[in-house]
Amino acid sequence: MTAAPADPEFTAAPPAPAEFRRALGMFATGVTVVTGLDDGEPVGFTCQSFASVSLEPPLVLFCADHRGRAWPRIRRSGRFCVNVLGEDQIDLCGRFGSSKGAKFDGLDWDLSRWGTPALREVLLRVHGEVRDVHVAGDHDVVIGLVRELEPVVTEQRPMLFFRGRFGVDHDDPAAALGPNLWGWGDHWG
Repeated sequence: MTAAPADPEFTAAPPAPAEFRRALGMFATGVTVVTGLDDGEPVGFTCQSFASVSLEPPLVLFCADHRGRAWPRIRRSGRFCVNVLGEDQIDLCGRFGSSKGAKFDGLDWDLSRWGTPALREVLLRVHGEVRDVHVAGDHDVVIGLVRELEPVVTEQRPMLFFRGRFGVDHDDPAAALGPNLWGWGDHWG
């Protein structure tokens, strides 16, 4: 098989980070907090890149900035809990999305039987073990084997992130939040 000649249409530079963020902001995502325990200390980060991968075996994936503070500690422990946030849990989202402060200070949480911090009043908890980690640019794609699901019975709606904001019902969709918004996930993990 011979290689096709270079097509000038496909030699253009890839999109700049700001353009990439703006475009992919058109895809609404759920928001989670991934937690773990490292040397007895709870750690966690806000994550909007979470999805199911396989039913048999039950696998999920999430993406984490491999330069972040929490993700390397969760990776070292080998276990995690994905806490799916409800739309009114903006405080939790901001707490774990920030690179500043002790995220668990003054926060009520429980230690799961899997040895991971389980946040209270979330929509769902997915307890898992790290199976594979694939480096992808500035993030790691984490594949986890699901050990337990803990759905919480609630009428609460999920937290969605769309066009740089929470929710999808914006009065002014053109008024996107600035590039320094924590929600873009530059330093989650």
